[in-house]
Amino acid sequence: MDGALPPPNPAPASSGPSPPPAALEAVAINKWFGANHANRDVSLAIPAGTIHGVIGENGAGKSTIMSIVYGYLRADSGEIRVNGRPVAIRSPRHALDAGIGMVHQHFMLVDPFSVLENVLLGAEGGVTLSAGLARARAELIRLARDYGLEVDLDCPVGDLPVGAQQRVEILKALYRGADILILDEPTGVLTPQEADHLFRILRALRAQGKTVVIITHKLREIMELTDNVTVMRRGQVVADVATRDTSREQLAELMVGRKVLLRVDKPPARPGAEVLRVEGLRVRDPSGVERVKGVGLSVRAGEIVGIAGVSGNGQSELLEALAGMRPIAGGSVRLRGEEMAGRPERFNARALRRLGVGHIPEDRQRVGLVTSFSAEECSILGFQDDPAWNGGLLLDRAAVAERCARQMEDYDTRPRDGGLSAANFSGGNQQKIVLAREIERNPDLLLVGQPTRGVDIGAIEFIHRRLVALRDQGKAILLVSVELDEIRALSDRILVMFDGHLVGEVAPDEADEKRLGLMMAGAAD
Repeated sequence: MDGALPPPNPAPASSGPSPPPAALEAVAINKWFGANHANRDVSLAIPAGTIHGVIGENGAGKSTIMSIVYGYLRADSGEIRVNGRPVAIRSPRHALDAGIGMVHQHFMLVDPFSVLENVLLGAEGGVTLSAGLARARAELIRLARDYGLEVDLDCPVGDLPVGAQQRVEILKALYRGADILILDEPTGVLTPQEADHLFRILRALRAQGKTVVIITHKLREIMELTDNVTVMRRGQVVADVATRDTSREQLAELMVGRKVLLRVDKPPARPGAEVLRVEGLRVRDPSGVERVKGVGLSVRAGEIVGIAGVSGNGQSELLEALAGMRPIAGGSVRLRGEEMAGRPERFNARALRRLGVGHIPEDRQRVGLVTSFSAEECSILGFQDDPAWNGGLLLDRAAVAERCARQMEDYDTRPRDGGLSAANFSGGNQQKIVLAREIERNPDLLLVGQPTRGVDIGAIEFIHRRLVALRDQGKAILLVSVELDEIRALSDRILVMFDGHLVGEVAPDEADEKRLGLMMAGAAD
């Protein structure tokens, strides 16, 4: 398939009574952000009582259309209909009044408050809070029973695992009367077992007549869970198909406009000398809580060592400590046999970069980029004092621009305008700016955190190829990812982290999803 958008399919001739109106419709929605036409005459219809997927590349417009549906954004033209009737949605409150709820990728909860208090927040009702709490408790017990959303209503939300927090968000939407539920990347922080439980909940919602819309980049979830799927590309709807009539490969091709390799092709690893050895590493967070608890691992040249685990189990702190961004509370870190711990003049981010350590951070916007800087400036962050473009007093901007332009070409970064601020690039293209900067320094050791978080399928394929190529050049790579498919596909050895400990090592060919999921939950030996 070439990159051209296919023409819309003509509507079939009517051959019987008219079907009931869709639960949710967007009709000819247009949205501009300056010169960027983010939604181009977007129309979609979601049948009542179905689970509907919305997929597309970064920047395809899927988040924009859902933000319009939920009232975060206002369309420049077009119409939203609920159950066949036009509705004016100017805010999330209007969306809730129309029966539309949304569960965000990053939960909107207050950690010290109980589940009951979080659900009631903003919808207290009654003259006194106690009356509202009593009514809410009775209704939540009913909802939890009907939809399999069991959770302790009196437990502080901050003490709940992420799967239970997500159930709180769903309860909150249902309590407010949502018949249409939108979920944004709903399994991004869940173990496989928690994801399975979520799928059972969503199927129960469908069985009770609720309508569910899922925004996700995980094609396996689309194929397993949805009834229908809408594919968007470059701001337009390019396909709206029954899931049973399509495949992962066809959906990927529709999303990207070309054939996409959905597997990682890599030859067997040929490990060489040990590059990194960690023993008994302990790391505390700023409040003094120990997040990494006596971790030991090694990474050799020419191999990718993957660390699997649910977010919040110490992986982030481990990676940042090894990159010199966090102080360590104890243990040994050796780089090519040389002890780094206890030597602050060498064990810091700046010195480690000079010693051949690259770092692709988990949070590209907070740590990897300065989003108000231009792409050219971001392309040299951490290396800005390099003599190649710094004469001591003034930056050689022509040299920086030339380097950035070359990297944008090599890494297919779009748009190819190094003068744009990093904030104006999509998440996948921001990731490519960081990836190019770190890899092109030819590091001996690359620390990689969540390399494809929020990245579309075409960019995922590209990033995976680059990491494998780096490994095959004899570089050592330590990979942290919550995506089990990614860990299994890229890693030559898999370590599993739970509650600050490494709880086991698994060979990739033995790392089935059930086994890894149990280890990630601390439920396996």
